[in-house]
Amino acid sequence: MRSSLLFCLLIGCFANLKGQSPLTVFERSNGLETATYDEGIAFYQQLAQAYYQKANLQSFGMTDSGKPLHLFTISADGDFDFDNIHAKGKLVLFINNAIHPGEPDGVEASMLLARDLLSKPEEYADFLEQVVVAIVPFYNIGGVLNRNSHTRANQNGPISYGFRGNGRHFDLNRDFVKADTRNARTFAEIFHTIDPEVFIDTHTSNGADYQYTMTMIPTQKDKLGGPLGAYLDEKMMPFLYDYMAKGPYEMTPYVNSLGRTPDALGIADFLESPRYSTGYAALFHCIGFMPETHMLKPYKDRVESTYVFMQGVVKVLVRDAKDIVNRKKETKAMVAQQQEFPLQWTRDTANFKTIDFKGYTATYPISELTGLPRLKYDRAQPFTKQIPYYNQYLPTKSVKRPNAYLIPQTWHTVIDRLRENGVAMQRLSADTTIEVTVYYLDDFKTRTRPYEGHYMHYQTKVRTEKKAVAFLAGDWLIPTTQWTNRYIIEMLEPEGPDSFFSWNYFDSVLQQKEYFSSYVFEDKALEWLEEMPEVKKALEKRKEEDPKFAKNGRAQLDFIYRRTPHYEKEHLRYPVFRIE
Repeated sequence: MRSSLLFCLLIGCFANLKGQSPLTVFERSNGLETATYDEGIAFYQQLAQAYYQKANLQSFGMTDSGKPLHLFTISADGDFDFDNIHAKGKLVLFINNAIHPGEPDGVEASMLLARDLLSKPEEYADFLEQVVVAIVPFYNIGGVLNRNSHTRANQNGPISYGFRGNGRHFDLNRDFVKADTRNARTFAEIFHTIDPEVFIDTHTSNGADYQYTMTMIPTQKDKLGGPLGAYLDEKMMPFLYDYMAKGPYEMTPYVNSLGRTPDALGIADFLESPRYSTGYAALFHCIGFMPETHMLKPYKDRVESTYVFMQGVVKVLVRDAKDIVNRKKETKAMVAQQQEFPLQWTRDTANFKTIDFKGYTATYPISELTGLPRLKYDRAQPFTKQIPYYNQYLPTKSVKRPNAYLIPQTWHTVIDRLRENGVAMQRLSADTTIEVTVYYLDDFKTRTRPYEGHYMHYQTKVRTEKKAVAFLAGDWLIPTTQWTNRYIIEMLEPEGPDSFFSWNYFDSVLQQKEYFSSYVFEDKALEWLEEMPEVKKALEKRKEEDPKFAKNGRAQLDFIYRRTPHYEKEHLRYPVFRIE
């Protein structure tokens, strides 16, 4: 009832705009449909034309679909230069839609918000005096064009929608730092052009059934850390939860269940690594929100709840925009001098909050299909229970910041990714030899099945050596006295879970290129053992401790070979070097 009333209010608010601003597909269909790509872009084009003095629609680089990403910007004073915008002390709110085009709630909510902001200047004057809004209408354009009515089997509307994968079948919300797609690389261009303080990436959730339409994944406060993490946890999230509770769409944390049902063991914060949009934003000190509406709620309610959440963000930014801008500036300065950076995290199981959770009773009737017990939520048995909510994470692996990294120019793909993400670098002017810390890849595991186009590495372990390494003119020096340090370190340190090494960017160093013939090297090995008594001693000790090794002649020759100049120095040597 409340949802229908809100929808009627929205229609009423926009009815007087028919002459100058278009209705959305959502409105025209009474909340049953979502815009196609052409319809959505046409809507923003009409807004940009009707409000040309304070709205701008521009295209950036290409996507895998062959179409460019569009950015719709609302700037009350007509200034669309983001360097100028930041120089004026304004906050940039960035909204991204249709990363998963089967989840189009934000597509329509963003249209309603954009038209609201432009058509009601008096109502939003305080907001637009402090905030510039930038909207990507459709991020996964290939998925938007792959329209159907069936791939979201669990979802309650709309009538038709796009597909989760892009044109190359990538899930773009796993691609932000590995950047296999043109979409991700163009997104990085947009992101670093506008340098937002607050980011919203709109979604629809799968998972358990419960009473809420809106659930929320904010940037994980401990990973965000510093002045921004404290603000998000202590000021911003309480405001937003309170705002949503006062309306028809009370909000709860994203239902990341630790048991089979949310009330079994409680729920936990989703730890978004930088492969995800909000984790990527956090690397650059931007507060992120991933609204996850519930798949089983009517599509109309999901769009409206997303719109209401956006209105809550508007309200809190009217209050706090200057504070957030100042905190981001403070964070940038701090990170440029920060000495230690976490790489890996674990949930703090000893600490949790207790929250009221509105769910449905889980039952386990016998399945008519399988004859086995099945999970079924009984909506006739709603409940409100107190459940544990784990929202604290602890670093389990940290690394000290070097003074700089050195990367040979041969690794041009990595250099391109760093450059695209605003990292300051300089080239060596002459061939030179520099003492550096070298990582050797002692151990790692590799996934046996592909994940988003990669066989990822994990549980990586390294050892270090100080060595004098020869570098060439044109190799890249990356100082670590810059505000992009979090990105630099999490991507270049091989033990990071989303590092370039984890995503297979350096796999060629894992394969040995030169070998030996045993019958030839046998005699050379004897000569080397005479010249290297410490190796001979180590060999004998290994044979005593390892019976299998003692019976394996090839393994013993390899043990010696790896300790001679014949063994290639590049094998298992991580090709990013630290200057301490």
